Amino acid sequence: MSATNQIGWIEVGADRPEEAERFYGQMFGWNFADDDDSVGPDGQPYRIVTGPGGGAPLGGFYGTGGKVPPQAIFMVLVADTEAACRQAEAAGGKVLVGPQREPSGLVFARLADPAGTLFGVFTPPARP
Repeated sequence: MSATNQIGWIEVGADRPEEAERFYGQMFGWNFADDDDSVGPDGQPYRIVTGPGGGAPLGGFYGTGGKVPPQAIFMVLVADTEAACRQAEAAGGKVLVGPQREPSGLVFARLADPAGTLFGVFTPPARP
């Protein structure tokens, strides 16, 4: 697991997901597999991205279904997603999607910096 306050995930949303997966697969050797616990805005399974040869997930991939613009955003691993949202607002940023808890226990939020650049924060599930 990455250290806190470092980029720990990349997330890509595409309006033509099959075409985008083909592109990134050919360009970088990325592999894609359905995440059984999550769906994208298009109602299709969220996809987990791994690098050539497998290994730990690098990020996620989803179809936008025209509900959000195509985008690639970085996600920063934080100790506390709610606290990171408060800190972003205090520094002049905006919380676009407040903290969301996945069934796995992972908590994430989507933010914008004062210039409007999108990014995200996440806290992994607690380990037993």
